[in-house]
Amino acid sequence: MESHKSPRPQMDELDKAILNEIQSHFPIVSRPYAEMGRRVGASEEEVLARVQAMVENGVIRRIGANFTSRKLGYTSTLCAAHVPEELLDPFVDAVNHYPGVTHNYLRRHHFNVWFTLIAPSAERLHQILQEISQATGVQEILSLPAQEVFKIKVDFPV
Repeated sequence: MESHKSPRPQMDELDKAILNEIQSHFPIVSRPYAEMGRRVGASEEEVLARVQAMVENGVIRRIGANFTSRKLGYTSTLCAAHVPEELLDPFVDAVNHYPGVTHNYLRRHHFNVWFTLIAPSAERLHQILQEISQATGVQEILSLPAQEVFKIKVDFPV
């Protein structure tokens, strides 16, 4: 049986050092990639080129800050949706259209698409979920807001 998986991109020690810096030590300075290069022994141009290559190869999905949304006045929820296979692509596209979606992933379960959603209010969360349902025809979308929040700092040393 032929495998449909893409080959894993080859990463050298410099790529790994850059990934380790990006995860928890991203410099908040006017030229972060120059600073990162100083830390890992490479030029700003080399770091930028390598980060871009890792983005293109799917090694890096997103670079951005993590905020405690509640402290900023926002509300969030974990959503689970039952999406028929023929609607997966349009559903995922509709979900990903919203900037408040921070994660979106497929599971082998009746509720096969899970995503997190952040919005300025519970009313806006509800409105977004209605918009997604109306745009895609998917009716079974659960909103599972956290009852208690646990923040775990996770790094994946490479």
